[in-house]
Amino acid sequence: MARTTSTTQAPPVLRTDYQKAVAAYWDTHQQDPVNLLLGDVDGLYHHHYGVGEFDPSVLDGDVRTREARIIRELHRLETAQAELLLDRLGDIAPDARLLDAGSGRGGTSLMAHGRFGCRVDGVTISEYQVGFANAAAAAREVDERVRFHFRNMLDTGFETGSFRGAWTNETTMYVDLHELYGELSRLLDRGGRYVCVTGCSNDVTGGRSKAVSRIDEHYTCNIHPRSAYFKAMAAHGLVPIDVVDLTAATVPYWQLRAKSPVATGIEEAFLTAYGEGSFHYLLIAADRV
Repeated sequence: MARTTSTTQAPPVLRTDYQKAVAAYWDTHQQDPVNLLLGDVDGLYHHHYGVGEFDPSVLDGDVRTREARIIRELHRLETAQAELLLDRLGDIAPDARLLDAGSGRGGTSLMAHGRFGCRVDGVTISEYQVGFANAAAAAREVDERVRFHFRNMLDTGFETGSFRGAWTNETTMYVDLHELYGELSRLLDRGGRYVCVTGCSNDVTGGRSKAVSRIDEHYTCNIHPRSAYFKAMAAHGLVPIDVVDLTAATVPYWQLRAKSPVATGIEEAFLTAYGEGSFHYLLIAADRV
């Protein structure tokens, strides 16, 4: 009798209508200048916001170069945010492996490799972003050490305990936190470090404000309350060792962006939400125990 064989088909990357909608959003916003113009400054393309005071001189001087000066300054602030995140990963050896969960066009992953010399894997549910980021890694001739994958951060398929560090940079508002932290806890080896930078609603004010709801609608996301992060981390063996409130530090970025050629109109909602205290911008570093 002939032997029959069976194969196990890998689960689809996009498993819900919501995930498909989020992926479609990023796949169809390929030419969004708010990301591309800033990344064109030095080839590091970010999908997050910035921290630190901006140089007010960029608003003065020759009007013909004013827009270019603002773009460079916004990019500097966004890169400073990524540097701050990488600072919290601690000492990473060149033979370590890091995970960028929700890697976008790959800017933070490339910075991580440049700083530590280690292997970095990025995952995103946008096939366009995967192609863009891999091309950027190839252009920098680091594609053997920095690779981007069309995978779901909630179920990456990577081996258990295979990462020394991981981060999410403004991506947690697209996923269930318990599913995410269950997967990251599985992937990190004992003592591994997780760093999160995120916007979150303020539990004290009670529910989402109108400004926070507007941000949700604009980005097709689901902003979590601050307390949800700590509850989900505790449930999955991630112990916070450092919590930094970056709210005041990010306000100047939004003030400058509101005056920039890449303003989209959402700047007002961010400034209102931060100003009224209904929205916080946090950095959380946690160790896997």
